[in-house]
Amino acid sequence: MKKAIQHREGTEEQAELFSALADPTRLKLLKLLKCQHPSEALCVNALATLLGVSQSAVSQHLRVLRATGLVKGERRGYHVHYFINRDMLEEYRNLVLEILSTENPGNESSCRENCY
Repeated sequence: MKKAIQHREGTEEQAELFSALADPTRLKLLKLLKCQHPSEALCVNALATLLGVSQSAVSQHLRVLRATGLVKGERRGYHVHYFINRDMLEEYRNLVLEILSTENPGNESSCRENCY
């Protein structure tokens, strides 16, 4: 699921993305990482301390977020530091807007083309 998911295909992958975002701790992680510049990326220990959860829990949540492509990791010395993949964040933002768009309501031909 690392590359952007197209509207007309990948319904399973789209559901995986929404599932990944449905966890409160993962949302907190995303919000925290979104505020960081990649040069200020945070390691698991720092994230665990800031969120008040175990390092193991943070690692598991990061694994899910990395699978979506929303989070990247970079080895710096002995630790991996994590940061938001801003390009993927923008692609998913556009996907969500497209899925939830109310443009052309009642246009059956458009619905058939995009939904079936």
